[in-house]
Amino acid sequence: MRQPILPPSLQPGDTVGIIHPAGPVRNEEGFAQGLQVLRDLGLRIRCQPPNGSGTDYLAADDRHRLTELHRLWADEEVKALIAARGGYGCLRIISKLDWNFLRAHPKWLIGFSDLTVLLNSITAHCGLVTLHGPMISTLATTDRLSFERFREVIAGEFRPCVRPAGIEILRGGFSQGRLVGGNLTTLCHLMGTPWQPQTAGKILFLEDTAEPLYKLDRMLTHLACGGLLDKITGLILGLFDPGHDDRLEIIRLNEQVWQRVLELTAAAKYPVWAGFPIGHQRENYTLPIGMEAVMNSFTGTLEFLPQTCARP
Repeated sequence: MRQPILPPSLQPGDTVGIIHPAGPVRNEEGFAQGLQVLRDLGLRIRCQPPNGSGTDYLAADDRHRLTELHRLWADEEVKALIAARGGYGCLRIISKLDWNFLRAHPKWLIGFSDLTVLLNSITAHCGLVTLHGPMISTLATTDRLSFERFREVIAGEFRPCVRPAGIEILRGGFSQGRLVGGNLTTLCHLMGTPWQPQTAGKILFLEDTAEPLYKLDRMLTHLACGGLLDKITGLILGLFDPGHDDRLEIIRLNEQVWQRVLELTAAAKYPVWAGFPIGHQRENYTLPIGMEAVMNSFTGTLEFLPQTCARP
């Protein structure tokens, strides 16, 4: 297994490119506020929404969305690419990505939700560490601790996550492995494709939104039947919500998910954590996909190991 490449960190004055690889921007005000957050960090913005014809669920046609991604990746002034929003669409362009070109020009790719497709595939095919974290459409509403994590990580600082509030240790233990994962629905759609993530020997993290319990159960069972939960070294469950902010219902839903996960992994020995602040809620810590990490259930600490990565 080759050493993962850690893209250069962002510094004030650097330029970031905004990509639209999936759905169109729905909330223009929130999008503008997210751009302002980046400007307040001293970053320059390169943003030109794709001008191709899209649909009510795509930002533009496949060719324009792919061209935008390649164009910004080729721009030497652009040091990182951040997704405008998720939705759906990354799976439609994944087969046309120029892996050799992306690998030869290391830079951050940042996003979550439907970006799970691109994040894990670019890590697997190019050996680049990618960032599962806030997108432009969610950046302004991200909670303070999550924003601080985002700011630190893009600057190249990977401090340990010391048992964030709400974390439950469902099964204790100590483990190490490269991080892989993201949105549960999106990962299920990758199963049986050339871009299905290889989870053996890795720490898998999962989150989802606006899905009822029976669908979450079906998808988790699908992962288990497909063997994706068999040889992992650790499992981190993020936040699951029913699509609204009823805290009591969210708590109830998550506890039911936890119970099902423990049933599906009853024969496993690896640690299982739940309630980790990743997902579609305001809490969404930035995680480096492809980087070695250590789950220490005794201290409740998720430690990142950037020293295991190569520098371009």
